[in-house]
Amino acid sequence: MLDFVHMGIGRTDPSSRRVTVVGSGFAALTAIRTLRRHAPGLGIDVVAPRAEFVYYPGTIWIPTGGREPDDLVIPLGRFFDRMGVTHHPAEATGLSEDGRRLATTAGELANDGLIIACGGRFLDRLPGLEHAILPCGGTGPMLRLRERLHELDGGTIAFGFSGNPEEPSAMRGGPVFEFLFGIERWLRKQGRRDRFELVFFTPAEKPGQRLGEKAVERLVREMRRCGITLRLGEKPQRFSERSVETSAGSFDADLILFMPGMTGNAWFDDTPLPRSPGGMIQADAHCRVAGLERVYVAGDAGSFPGPGWMPKQAHMADLQAAAAARNLVAEFDGVPPRHGYKAELMCIVDMHDRGLLVTRTEKGNRVLPPFRGWHWAKRLFEWNYLRNYR
Repeated sequence: MLDFVHMGIGRTDPSSRRVTVVGSGFAALTAIRTLRRHAPGLGIDVVAPRAEFVYYPGTIWIPTGGREPDDLVIPLGRFFDRMGVTHHPAEATGLSEDGRRLATTAGELANDGLIIACGGRFLDRLPGLEHAILPCGGTGPMLRLRERLHELDGGTIAFGFSGNPEEPSAMRGGPVFEFLFGIERWLRKQGRRDRFELVFFTPAEKPGQRLGEKAVERLVREMRRCGITLRLGEKPQRFSERSVETSAGSFDADLILFMPGMTGNAWFDDTPLPRSPGGMIQADAHCRVAGLERVYVAGDAGSFPGPGWMPKQAHMADLQAAAAARNLVAEFDGVPPRHGYKAELMCIVDMHDRGLLVTRTEKGNRVLPPFRGWHWAKRLFEWNYLRNYR
């Protein structure tokens, strides 16, 4: 059980201050590195079930054999030692005393500052969702997808995603495009493409709208060029083991990949954390949580001001986490938060052995056509990113 040796409310000695970071994903690890860089003497507690980091962008290659789970699940023990971090193997369950006490499955932990970077969760409202494989569900589902792809000698594979009706930004459709194009290309290289029908379905009339109009046109054109059946503007209503039912009817499917919309974690419900319409933690432009002193949020757990296309992706989570950590350190020094984040979408839509580059900022939108170099750039970025934590 956790105890209260870290009770820090009212401490004035900077060297005795402690910050709790909830999570061990992109935002959490960036927050830890930023805190340590700007406050070398700060105590840092990390609350996460396991001392490991899953590099989700690389899981797109597991089904077709380009990656193994051990390539992407990184033990964090050495990183935590280097950063002088105390890891508490637990899950957050609640928050009290205006954010100064975090309840966990192993007891309560006190803090002088809190950064919530535990990610969100996927909506599970659709009947029969258990019959679909979740593209960002971790390495286990990806191994199951690999097994199913090798078992099938032909048939229909359905790929789809939807959003959160209460919060349009709470969605992550990019990986579905990567699984779709990656598996299509893999089947083609195996000489098995003609035995399969690939179906793409989504409630959106223009899939990938947050990537920009040029990207939507390019993606739809690429799907049609690859002979993929499009069911656009069809809201998914139910799944069975062998079928997908949408607002426009049903179709048979031997294998279903589906990404639901996102919402906040269940433990947010019994806390004073302000919530967005879609269930995320409401933050300001400095990643502060309204009404709670020295409490910040970064990544998928939060709802942030910005353009409607602002993505839920690792790059954006890193930018928000860096701002949150710097602002929290500034508050300890009596300086009002001033660091913000740039709304920026950077995405390589991988297609097994080539990729499509999409960038978007408030200044403009750029789409570069499929090119082998972008595939290798994505792999190089993975290597460079993960070496920080190995």
